[in-house]
Order: sequence, then structure tokens, then C-alpha cells
Amino acid sequence: MLNNKRIMFAAGGTGGHINPALAVAGLIRERYPMAEILFVGTKIKMEAKLVPDAGFEFKTIDISGFQRSISLKNIKRNIGTLTKLFKSSGQAKKIITDFKPDVVIGFGGYVSGPVLRMAAKLDIKTAIHEQNAYPGITNKALSKKVDIVMLTVKAAEKHFVSDNCVLTGLPIRGELVKADRDISRAELGIDDRPMILSMGGSLGSRAVNEVVAELISAKHNEKKHHFYHAMGQYGLWLPSLLLEKGVDIENEKEIVVREYINDMHRCLSAADLVICRAGASSLSEIQALGKPSILIPSPNVAENHQYHNAMALVNNNAAVIIEEKDLSAKRLIEEFDRLMNNPHKLKIIGENAKKMAIFDAGERILGVVESLIK
Repeated sequence: MLNNKRIMFAAGGTGGHINPALAVAGLIRERYPMAEILFVGTKIKMEAKLVPDAGFEFKTIDISGFQRSISLKNIKRNIGTLTKLFKSSGQAKKIITDFKPDVVIGFGGYVSGPVLRMAAKLDIKTAIHEQNAYPGITNKALSKKVDIVMLTVKAAEKHFVSDNCVLTGLPIRGELVKADRDISRAELGIDDRPMILSMGGSLGSRAVNEVVAELISAKHNEKKHHFYHAMGQYGLWLPSLLLEKGVDIENEKEIVVREYINDMHRCLSAADLVICRAGASSLSEIQALGKPSILIPSPNVAENHQYHNAMALVNNNAAVIIEEKDLSAKRLIEEFDRLMNNPHKLKIIGENAKKMAIFDAGERILGVVESLIK
């Protein structure tokens, strides 16, 4: 059905926007090898590397976001952004008229705005995908113009005024869904003791790093747990902090601290408890593997959407939340003990998380693309 059709994706800024789009594009390429696929993004964000590396054609427009806090510096930035906004509309129009897409799909990021608005104006079939439980300003505005709004979680629907919402979920990497807990634990050299996986995002969260350090230092002498922690790009000071607290990770085989976890399928499937932020991709993966979690939403994101993402699980007894304003080592240790000392509660939370998972998200989104082209 999509062979010899042209599909355009607009996605940029973060992996949370780009990776789901790449997953869907990969499914289309596998299912319909004659389809033409083009990505539109910016030349300075991570899409400029991720998309060409995945083997897809890539075009760019010049766009940035508005600064919300008031300062002379931000006012100047916003004037520049306004100029880019007008310019990007023309750039988007040229790319669209040159490529002549049959359908345009937006997966978020500033780039989606001008591309999807122009495509709708040119009477091309359009859809957007909202990853979060609380949608961003761009997608809320676009929802009034596009043909279909695809949702990761049902809770987002109430924030849209349009009646064209479809629940699709968020595509999850196949290697993660297929990961086997016992095999993963054997590969990591983990015995029967519970394994705790913790992380604060690829850049690293100081707040998460500090409280996890306190948790590890409080529990490491008990030798009852395995700890795997990702400290992030800006958390390279963490091993020194742990050493100050009497934890020498070089000599603690139960404690593994990395900058980044590049084998998430292995570590997540091996885990008995996850402590992390509440980004949409992370939560979809936690749900898919049915993992109980303590969620610490980042307050430094648009519309505080991580809080709403976390609450979608909490309201289903599928996770525990600690807001950063309430975060302390004492609070984290209390929640940790409450869960680890109650295996039945831990099991129920994990089972409830798995009930929320949507395993065929890629197929659902592909179905939306096919229906638009029909």
C-alpha cells in the first residue's frame, strides 16, 4: 500500500522525539521497501546525526524555541526565534513542494510546527504523535489542523479539543521486548539478590545522582542488593562522592556505575526495581517489561510533562512518585525500603505497569499512515 508513496517525518531536538519516528520509518522501510522516506529536522540538534546514521534522507530548516523566562537576553533570543519562524515556513514549503509527500507525520520538537502547518495548508494528509501525558504547546496548536492525533497514553486525550485522537502507544525497540531476565542477569553476572537500576537521563541529574549515592552508601554494607547506576555526562563526579562516603566502586562487585547504559535491554530486563526520571520512552520501556519503579519527574521540562507522565502510572498503582521538591535521601530510602520489604507490593506494581503497555505501537502508527494514504 505504501510502496511508491512518499512519507515525510518531522522530528527533532531529543531522542524522545527522534527515536520513535525512526522506529516507525524503519518498519515502513521493512514492510514497503519501495516507499520514499524523508526526514526534516534542524542541523544543530541530535537528529542531524541520528537520522543519516539510520540511512534516511534528511533535510533541515532553521527553527528554535521561545524562551519563557523574562530577561533582556531572552527577549533578544525570542526576537531571533520570531525571525526564524517566518523564515522556516518558507523553508518548509520548499522542502514539501520539492518532495511532494503523500503524508506528513510530526513526532515533536520545534521543527514539527512549521512543517506540519505548511503541509496542512497545502492540503496534504497529516498526523502528529504526542509522547507525553500532558501535550506540549506545539502539538496542542497543531491538533486543530492535522487529520489525526496519535497518543502514547489515554490521559493526554482530555488536553486536546479535537475529536481526532487515536491511542497508538510509543514504539519500543524489539531487542528490549524480547530480552530475557534470566539470560540478562547471567550475562551481567548477577546472582539471586535484587538488582536496582537507577538513572537520571543521558546528561545526568545532580538531584538523582546525589540521592542515589546516599542510597548506595546506606545499603552497600548489607550486601543484599546489586546496584547499576547511570550517572550521565555531567555526573562524572559521582565516583568521588561515593568514595567520600566509604564506597569504593572499584572494589564493590555489587555496585556498577557507568556514564551511560548502552545495553538498556539487558540492564532493564535484569532489574527488580527502577529509579529514574519520567520521560515517555523510559516509561514505555518500564511498562513493556513490567518493572516496578520509583519515578522522580524532572521539573525542568515544558508544561511539567514528566509529572503528568508519572501520574498516569501512579493513578494505576503502577509506580511510586517522588517529586523533586520533596526529594531527599531519607525519602528515597524510605520508599526503597517500603517496596523491597514488601515483595507482594513490588510484584503488583510491576504487573500493573505491564497492563498499561502497548506492544504493537509501531503497527498501530503504521496503520494510521496507511489509513491516511487510503
